Amino acid sequence: MTIRLVLVGCGNMGYAMLAGWIKSGKLKAAEVFVIEPNESLRERAAALGCQADANAERLGSDSAPELVVIAVKPQVIRSVVEGYKRFGDGRTTFVSIAAGTAVSTFEQILGGKAPVMRCMPNTPAAIGKGMMVLYSNRLVSNATKTLVADLLSASGEVATIDDESLMDAVTAVSGSGPAYIFHFIEALTTAAQKAGLPANTAKLLAMQTVYGAASLAAESSEEPGVLRQQVTSPNGTTAAALAVLMGEDRLTKLLTEAVDAARLRSIELAG
Repeated sequence: MTIRLVLVGCGNMGYAMLAGWIKSGKLKAAEVFVIEPNESLRERAAALGCQADANAERLGSDSAPELVVIAVKPQVIRSVVEGYKRFGDGRTTFVSIAAGTAVSTFEQILGGKAPVMRCMPNTPAAIGKGMMVLYSNRLVSNATKTLVADLLSASGEVATIDDESLMDAVTAVSGSGPAYIFHFIEALTTAAQKAGLPANTAKLLAMQTVYGAASLAAESSEEPGVLRQQVTSPNGTTAAALAVLMGEDRLTKLLTEAVDAARLRSIELAG
């Protein structure tokens, strides 16, 4: 069977995406070739039925996969991508999930003919609940954009942007965002314990409340603000708590400051 996709790097995110593609039936295992120097990571890719090797030498120089997905650390991007320059003739689209690495970096390495897409996923993609945001250079065809979005949908929701500079904001909201939510769960757990609840109960209440509220917001046709109002009785307990969180736009201002700090740091790291 023809190799349609080459996955370069099969760490946690790469493997989660690979497993999602195969489990969902979006790709057959035999259509994927995995390049992973770490033996144990390579073996788990092979266990899914994929061809796997430590390097790209087994990929024939005359082959032209539809996609080469780069799922390695940003600091090794240049050295890794150099090994795939032979696919830069325009027949293969490169998809990067390396944080902070601009499309121009790939264009410099691969030449001016390579279609390149940049994706910012987040960690919930590992359980199929992720948020993936895509940016494409002008050489990516509409058919390929549709194909890649469909593949990524196995890992969660997919959105696109037309201005690559917005990736810094994407990073600050959905890329780093899970950590904000995890900290909110920590803080709500601590508050629950201080209110007298046992530690295990406090943690369960905090986690399930966040999970349930997010699920309801995702499935409801109502805006989050309307859902908030539906929970809030005049002069009730929820209103008393929201007076603290929403007074002087306290929480909104805090989150806006946090997101902006992450966005500015993303710009700094990109150089």
